[in-house]
Amino acid sequence: MNINISNYIISSVIFKVNEKVFKNGVGGMSREAEQHRVNEIINEINNKEETIYKKSAGLKDTIINLRENFWDDVTVNLDEPDDVIETQASVKQQAELLIEREQLHGNMDKELKKLKKLKDSPYFGRIDFIENENENEKIYIGTSSLMDLEEENFLIYDWRAPISSLYYDYAPGKAQYETMDETITGEISLKRQFIIRQSNIISMFDTGLTIGDQLLQQALGDNASTTMKSIVATIQKEQNKIIRNERSDLLIVQGVAGSGKTSAVLQRIAYLMYRFRKELNANNLLLFSPNPLFSSYVANVLPELGEENIQQSTFYDFLEKRIEKGITIESPFSQMEYTLTEMDEKDYDSRLTNMTYKSSLDFKSLLDEYIFQLNYHGIRFRNITLHHEVLISKEQISDYFYSLEEISLPNRMEAVVTWLLHELRKSQKQEKDKDWVMEKVELLDKDEYLEAYHSSQQKDEENSSLEEEFLRKEVVKRHFAQIKKRVKRFDFVHVLVTYQEMFLNWETDQTPADWGKIRAHTAANLSQKFLTWEDATPYLYFKGRLLGDDSERSVRHLFIDEAQDYSAFQFAYIRHIFPYTRMTLLGDINQAIYAYATEDNPLIPATLEQNHEQITLTKSYRSTKQIVKFTKDFAPGEAVIESFERSGNKPKLIKLENKANRTDKVIAEIEELRNDGNETIAIICKTLKECDELYQKLQDKIVIRQITEQTYSFEKGLLILPIYLAKGIEFDAVIIPEVSAGHYAKESDRALFYTACTRAMHGLHMITSEEPCKFIKEAEPETFEVFHI
Repeated sequence: MNINISNYIISSVIFKVNEKVFKNGVGGMSREAEQHRVNEIINEINNKEETIYKKSAGLKDTIINLRENFWDDVTVNLDEPDDVIETQASVKQQAELLIEREQLHGNMDKELKKLKKLKDSPYFGRIDFIENENENEKIYIGTSSLMDLEEENFLIYDWRAPISSLYYDYAPGKAQYETMDETITGEISLKRQFIIRQSNIISMFDTGLTIGDQLLQQALGDNASTTMKSIVATIQKEQNKIIRNERSDLLIVQGVAGSGKTSAVLQRIAYLMYRFRKELNANNLLLFSPNPLFSSYVANVLPELGEENIQQSTFYDFLEKRIEKGITIESPFSQMEYTLTEMDEKDYDSRLTNMTYKSSLDFKSLLDEYIFQLNYHGIRFRNITLHHEVLISKEQISDYFYSLEEISLPNRMEAVVTWLLHELRKSQKQEKDKDWVMEKVELLDKDEYLEAYHSSQQKDEENSSLEEEFLRKEVVKRHFAQIKKRVKRFDFVHVLVTYQEMFLNWETDQTPADWGKIRAHTAANLSQKFLTWEDATPYLYFKGRLLGDDSERSVRHLFIDEAQDYSAFQFAYIRHIFPYTRMTLLGDINQAIYAYATEDNPLIPATLEQNHEQITLTKSYRSTKQIVKFTKDFAPGEAVIESFERSGNKPKLIKLENKANRTDKVIAEIEELRNDGNETIAIICKTLKECDELYQKLQDKIVIRQITEQTYSFEKGLLILPIYLAKGIEFDAVIIPEVSAGHYAKESDRALFYTACTRAMHGLHMITSEEPCKFIKEAEPETFEVFHI
């Protein structure tokens, strides 16, 4: 059954049920009555829009007038000190008036945008709630709240309002919800869902009907979008727990592939911004996404809900901004590509050992021991020079640093900065009379000479030597300004060399058995100013402990997607750099593809000091039940995986007699999937190297776009990409062009293969010219179809 036919059947079932509902009425209100209410809401919105437009037009004229006549309305008098103060107050008052009017105009613009969205689909849900034997209240729920013209009664409740939780958490019957002050109890007598498009009710159904969650069925039957969609109309009870959690300092969400954990956390962000709108703004929240493509994919969700996008970054970008210029960092994708393609490289085993150890808390303990001994000796400093002459030697800096006792390393560094600036001021005075200064004076331009002349004339009209004095001071000041700037940045500390010393000359009894290989491998990279991905976080942690960390105190909430791919060291660093931040971790242990860096992964930690809660999502909504049944048998973990009742074709395994026919067969499968209604088809390869080879064969035969780690936008069509760049994204259909036993041979490949398969929403096609991999053999034979070509 193809997608379009499947959608047609679902829609037909809904229509037939609704036809009966609309004729007979449900819960005492027929379709005609519900449509009449929608029409009344649209009239109310139109009236509100007209009122706002009138106010906005008048306000816009006021703002234009204020801008044009700003200085006409300001009293400017600079003759006396009191007059200057009065002028400043007048300018400030006029500026504040202009800002106030502009903000008011901006709020009106936001309100108009909200009303425009509501006009198309004002709400998606209704509950009738009887509170403690009071009158039955009809509560309509939409993406935004709407009040009547008198601003007295709610016509629509925002989905984030406390009372709206009833819709997500309860079936008809006894129910309750929490307000800021109390728990409200009562009974839900009716729960109804709507599909409204262009102000018309397309479908409506009550929970008592036996055809399942039709609204969710329809949403999941759609084709993949270039951006993630809001799920406020289809939030499930378990997702609602994630969204509305306000208690936990650390919220851990373990969710199987396609369980909606990322969607839920984006709605959680919108909820928090609504719930704490006086305390939080977009700069107080930060999302770590798995790759730049994913950042583009989710960028539309918050604006769709009327909220400003929060800060987004990959963890790689976050680290790169904090590492000094001149040092290169390996990306996590390059590390992954290395582990999958360079097995024959002579230092491969040493590199894997390095990855595993540098990702552990054991290495953090070793690094802490090294940092502790730096309190007494070992920090490498740089000379402070001017024109290749040493002003303050590295030995002098070291002596002064280690003369300071009983204070932390960062505090000593700050004391050294103060001392150096004092010493530089003395050197600056001495340098003023040297010959090189006059040579630089002669190179000054005309404007600088005139400035010096006027300055000297103001001080002493008869003393021309002041002009030269001023110019000398100005030249020296400029040269020393750059030196002082570098001192304030701690450039006098050779952080990289000090870190390298740990692997060159430092001795301790706490090193692991393979320390010799690790130190040789690391020292060689550091000498090239290159940090492997496993070294990047430890280096920044070391730098922060040495110079002082820039703690991210402004970030109140941190959200980490694909948290299973963070190492124990990386998570410890995040806790270190965000000491006062609440965190939400999202992940799936079945998709832990960075196999050499997740031994002590903190996604499900055994013990945690902070207040934490764990929520597990077991139902997969992304893929059809046929794809879920196929993939659950070889899923890496032991977590329960449930499928949502949405049918489609079984996954397809194509066995080729001749490997040379693979390219033609890939094209044939693309055409078949397109004929079934799939718009976005992903060819997912194990590695970037495999992508490159297949892309070269396909690009002249079919329109195809290759996705790399530099790709920042997601577009519909035919795509080819490695598994590790597909994390967090879904496609209508997926083709895996090589699934042979030799290609997916290791146990560590299990998570990769599972991740590739679970990107598919509607169709999954796999191709091999050899014996299929062991993971396919672990699936029940009836869960997939085999075709011999």
